[in-house]
Amino acid sequence: MNHLPEPARVVRLPDGTHVYADQMPPATFQSGPQVVHQHIHQAAPDRTVQRIALGSGVGAGAVAAGVYFGPLLVGVLTAIAANLAMLAFLALILAWGVHTVVKSTGSSEGAAAVKNARRLARRRRR
Repeated sequence: MNHLPEPARVVRLPDGTHVYADQMPPATFQSGPQVVHQHIHQAAPDRTVQRIALGSGVGAGAVAAGVYFGPLLVGVLTAIAANLAMLAFLALILAWGVHTVVKSTGSSEGAAAVKNARRLARRRRR
């Protein structure tokens, strides 16, 4: 029912050039199929879960969950780590500020009070 002529088939060669399929030389015979053997630990990190899921036969649901929740989990953990780092930095700044204020406002009377408190603590222990 199709009365249109077949379009000319264009093939892209490995070197990047394009030729018409009818102008290509006949293909050379290759001995057997070429199998690429790749271990699961050689896969890209974002594909490892999918390959394990497909290899164990659990199906497309697990693959879809890996595709969706994998990057989501990485994002959530990164956000949590950033929040904890910010809180630790804030605690460090506040502790430094308190230390500086206490150190600068301390006087000789304060130092004498600390010595007296230490003496009393030693006497009570004996």
